[in-house]
Formats: sequence, C-alpha cells, structure tokens
Amino acid sequence: METIIITGANRGIGLELARLFLQAGKRVIAGCRQPDKAEALRKLPGALEILQLDVASGASIEAFVMQIKGPVDVLINNAGVYGGQQQGLQDMDYAQWLRTLEINTLAPLRLAASLLPNLLQAQRPRIVTVSSQMGAFNVEEPGSGTYAYRSSKAAVSKVMQTLAQELKADGVIVCPVHPGWVRTDMGGAQATLSVEQSGHGLFNLIEALTPAQSGRFWRWDGSEHPW
Repeated sequence: METIIITGANRGIGLELARLFLQAGKRVIAGCRQPDKAEALRKLPGALEILQLDVASGASIEAFVMQIKGPVDVLINNAGVYGGQQQGLQDMDYAQWLRTLEINTLAPLRLAASLLPNLLQAQRPRIVTVSSQMGAFNVEEPGSGTYAYRSSKAAVSKVMQTLAQELKADGVIVCPVHPGWVRTDMGGAQATLSVEQSGHGLFNLIEALTPAQSGRFWRWDGSEHPW
C-alpha cells in the first residue's frame, strides 16, 4: 500500500486529494494545523492518519517528520497562503511577505529534505508541490500587484526544478503543478474550476508521473505549463 503525505489536507484541494487517494486504497498521512477542528477530514473513510503540522514552524515540521515511519511514496506540498490583502506597490506588508515566502517557498523544500530518507525507501518516489501560473514568467498576461503570492510561487517552482536535478540520480520525481483557478477560500467564488475538477486532474497526474516528467511544470489537466 502506497503512503501519501498531504500538507494542508483539512480543506480545499488538499481535502479532495486525501479523499481520492483514500478511495484508491492508499494510506494517507494528512498534515494540518488543527487536527481537532478538521471535521471533514476526519470523516473520510480509509487508511487515514491525521497529524498536527504547521509548515511555518521548523519545530512543527521536525515533530511531524519524526512520526513518519517507513517508505513515503508521494509528498504533496499543498499547504499555502495567499499573502494577505496588502500586496501592492504602495501598501506592501513586508512582514507578511516574509511569512508568505516561509510557508509557500521554504516549507516545501524543508519537508522534502526532511522526508528524503523515507522517500528513498519507495519504489517510485514523487514530490509534488502546488505552485501557480501566477508565478510563471512565460505567460501572455503577467498581471500586476500580488507581489508576495506571485514571488513565492515563482520561487518554489524554481526550487522544485532545482531539486529535481539534484534528486534525479536517486530516482525521485519532482514537479511543481498549477492547480488551475479553483473555487476555494483562496480562489474565490468566481474561479473557473471546482475543487473536484482540479483534485481529480491532479490525482491522475500524480498517479501517472514518470521520471521523464520530473523537473517540469504541469497543469492540473496533465498539460505542460511554460515556466
């Protein structure tokens, strides 16, 4: 039975991925900040383990990783933040920007590095990090504002591209993914995709990933996204 670790698994895309992997007969270790309040997550049937995890805290990540025994087949870095409302040129909240980078950029690498011994025990280890097209450079509409979120996602995509090269010889597949514009608390009600659509597409992508796809940027629907 494969073991899947999902961060930020108590709602949105993380919750849907937990449901789909459990439904597929996988063992899911779900990380969330407040397990006692993760009611929807606790109701999911299957081989589910819920552990406390605050990715903004190095101590919390260390405590989380110490509880993981045996092979980890997939690490899904899903936990993330938008970065608050003050992300403009004239109203930037710089302290919040640093926190956004810590959660969206630093934490995925810290988790990957800490869980590497477990990943190397798996037959087909995969590290998948939820990034965003808002962090891509090669887009028709680069947009404006939202500096904290955009920069954190651009940075984590590069981090994952670099990590893919470093772990290539070890057979670890590493990919950043764009989940689409999804109707979550972050995406808002006007988003074009449902959580189910995005989650199902990401599930299929993660299940089918090959070494040839490592170090490349993928959309939720399985198509490649330009950097």
